[in-house]
Amino acid sequence: MHTNSKSDSYAAAGVDITAGYKAVELMKKHIAKTLTSGVCSDVGGFGGLFELDMEGITKPVLVSGTDGVGTKLKLAFIMDKHNTVGIDCVAMCVNDIICVGAKPLFFLDYIACGKNVPERIAQIVEGVAEGCVQSGAALIGGETAEMPGFYPIDEYDLAGFSVGVVDKSKIIDNKKMQEGDVIIALASSGVHSNGFSLVRKVFDVENSNIKEPVDALGGKSIGETLLTPTKIYVKPMLALFEEVTVKAVSHITGGGFYENIPRSIPDGFGAKINKSAIKILPIFDLIAKTGNIPERDMFNTFNMGVGMSVVVSKEEAEKALEILKANGEDAYIIGEIVKSEEKIEIC
Repeated sequence: MHTNSKSDSYAAAGVDITAGYKAVELMKKHIAKTLTSGVCSDVGGFGGLFELDMEGITKPVLVSGTDGVGTKLKLAFIMDKHNTVGIDCVAMCVNDIICVGAKPLFFLDYIACGKNVPERIAQIVEGVAEGCVQSGAALIGGETAEMPGFYPIDEYDLAGFSVGVVDKSKIIDNKKMQEGDVIIALASSGVHSNGFSLVRKVFDVENSNIKEPVDALGGKSIGETLLTPTKIYVKPMLALFEEVTVKAVSHITGGGFYENIPRSIPDGFGAKINKSAIKILPIFDLIAKTGNIPERDMFNTFNMGVGMSVVVSKEEAEKALEILKANGEDAYIIGEIVKSEEKIEIC
């Protein structure tokens, strides 16, 4: 802990340097849980150091992903619950990295706030650390910026980025895709971290009581349900890559089915999705009903219960399902690849 760095003038302008030092001390126990063998530096330096283990990798390709939590943070402010949004932040980065077959190595976060409340910053980092543990990534650094006058004193923004590695020969290659290949869904844990501008409008979260239990949500409140962290798929997918030839992976984020699934499909092919096979979560039914949202808009905005989709050959579909289920995933078939100029059809 720094003892000789203190500026009364800066504090009078709204920035408490010592609060930043306290926040770092409070978060260190969470960061320690994420350390892996590649970490070469302690938190608090000017850069995070990571030694790349090249064992088993012939031609390493670094893969990076960056994202934030978005307006889901408004729910955290209202619910005064700050130790889960960090999981969302990590998930939005590492779930993208895994789509090309890469293993996440490390993560860095960026927190900007109106007022640095060390205990709250530590809660945020607690979630970030949990996301890192779930994905096997090390939290090797970050930044907390106190910005009075820019952010309200009780609000903050959270973003981050991750770097992973994959052997060039093992990058997911959709050129192997064929007609009749099977599309497997990996269940989501809820709304994840996308579509919250629409969600907030539908439920008028700033002006209504979102803490009341709702029967349609199994007795959970709207606020509690919406704050459910984004599911991290890294470890089950790495296990799948070891035993099955995966031809494409899509992380279902903003833009829903219509934007994300086509991104992994080559020209000349399309995804034919069996709508009746999708296990749509109750929260999505409630959003559609409350907001009178057309079905296509729902599938074009939300994950609808499918956080990630995977394409494998028909011959390996059963094996892929067994591996994913053995690794804790609710995985099931939702469609197939067809020859088509239309990238996706939901019917």
